Amino acid sequence: MSVVNTREKAQEALQAVEEVTAVILPEPSTALVAIAEADAPQKAEIERRMAELDMANSESIIEFGSSAQAELQVISQEMLQGVRNKDVGPAGDSLRDIVTAIRGFSVSELDVRRKRTFWDKLFGRAAPAAKFLARYEDVQGQIDKITDNLLGHEHKLLKDIKSLDVLYAKTLDFYDELALYIAAGEAKLEELDAETIPAKEKEVADAPEDQGVIKAQELRDLRAARDDLERRVHDL
Repeated sequence: MSVVNTREKAQEALQAVEEVTAVILPEPSTALVAIAEADAPQKAEIERRMAELDMANSESIIEFGSSAQAELQVISQEMLQGVRNKDVGPAGDSLRDIVTAIRGFSVSELDVRRKRTFWDKLFGRAAPAAKFLARYEDVQGQIDKITDNLLGHEHKLLKDIKSLDVLYAKTLDFYDELALYIAAGEAKLEELDAETIPAKEKEVADAPEDQGVIKAQELRDLRAARDDLERRVHDL
C-alpha cells in the first residue's frame, strides 16, 4: 500500500471518527408522566395500556408490561455481549509491531563517505546507500502493512460503536414504553382505590343477605388483585 493510499484511508477514518463522535445521544428520562399531567397523545397511550388489565384475570396482571420488559432485557444483553466481545488486543499488537520495526531501523547505518572495501565487492555486499535504501523500503513495507491492519481495526470499532448507538436508541424507546406501562398501572391503582373498590364495598354493604357472602368474596378478590397489580408495577 502506497503512502498516498495510507494517508487517504487515514483521512477517511478520521472523518468517520468525527461523524461518530459528533452524534449526541439523548439522556434517558427518569420522570414519569402521570395520566392527569399527560398530553392528549400520551393520555391515549396510557389508557390503551390500562385497558389491557382485567382485574378478574390474574394472568393479565402478571403479564402486564412483560413484552416491553422482555425486549429491554434482550437489548441490554446484546449491548453487554457486544462490549464483552470487543477485543482491542490486535490493535495493541499492531502498535507494538510499529515500534519494533522503527527501533530496528537506524539512520546511522547510512554512511555515504564509507567506500566499498575489496571484501564488499568480492562478496557482492551492497553499497551503504543501497543497503540503507533496501532496509528503509523493507521497514516502510512493514509499517504500511501494520497501518493497514490498524485502519481495519478502526473501521470495525467504528461500526461496532454505531451498532451500540442503535441499540442504545432502542433501549430508550423501550424505557419510554415501560414508563407508559408504569403510568398506566399507577393510574389503574388510583382508579381502584378511588372508585372501583369503594363501589364494591358499597355493593357488599347493600347486598341482600343471600348475596352477602358472594359480594364479600368478590371484594376480597378485588383487593388481592389490586395488591398484585401494585407489586407488578413495582417490578416494572
